[in-house]
Amino acid sequence: MGSGAPSFPDRAALAGGLIVSVQAPDGSPLRDPLVIAAMAEASLRQGALGVRLESPEHIGAVRRRCPDALIVGLWKRSYPDIPVYITPGWEEIRAVWAAGADLVALDATERHRPDGQDLEGLISRCRDELGAPLMADVDGVANGLRAAELGCAWVGTTLYGYTEATATLRPPGWELLPVLRRSLPGAVPLICEGGIASAEQAVRAVVEGADAVVVGTAITGIDLQVAAYRRALGERRSR
Repeated sequence: MGSGAPSFPDRAALAGGLIVSVQAPDGSPLRDPLVIAAMAEASLRQGALGVRLESPEHIGAVRRRCPDALIVGLWKRSYPDIPVYITPGWEEIRAVWAAGADLVALDATERHRPDGQDLEGLISRCRDELGAPLMADVDGVANGLRAAELGCAWVGTTLYGYTEATATLRPPGWELLPVLRRSLPGAVPLICEGGIASAEQAVRAVVEGADAVVVGTAITGIDLQVAAYRRALGERRSR
């Protein structure tokens, strides 16, 4: 089962908190459990409320190094002809929970999943067999409300701009936040995730209705950040 850490925060405890997504792309030298754990500890030491981690291996490494950390865990796995890749099925949910996550993040859209698994069944099984709280990664209001109705503990805007239905939109989902906050049950925290590139934007997310903010690339995404700077400087030279 998950860690022995205290129960995950409610809305009052989140209250404008920062969760740092500590991940690294395939092929990066940063994609090493020890490096991930060091970045997670550095984030927590500076006051991050928790960390969001990908893969059982990285979750386990951070749990060992930071036993009291709040960990939102997920596992990105791709299946042929399946659009869902954030903790897409039961195997991934169980592994993330067993590795030490306090909440399991999963794609909570209505898209197809491996082996005909469905969101409602996964949430029910997770509740009955694991007792694991879930963070619903959604792309819009309808999926967010459905996830909360099905029993997800947190709702996040993680997939806004990353699904077929929202491909023309660009995160952060500013217009999504106030609508979701008004529509969700009062006890369900709303997490803004995706596209937050500055401290000022993080503050705006809370003003727009988020209870907490997840920031990844802008803090821990060395590969993408360096590439962006290099690209911009290269374009400047070519003018």
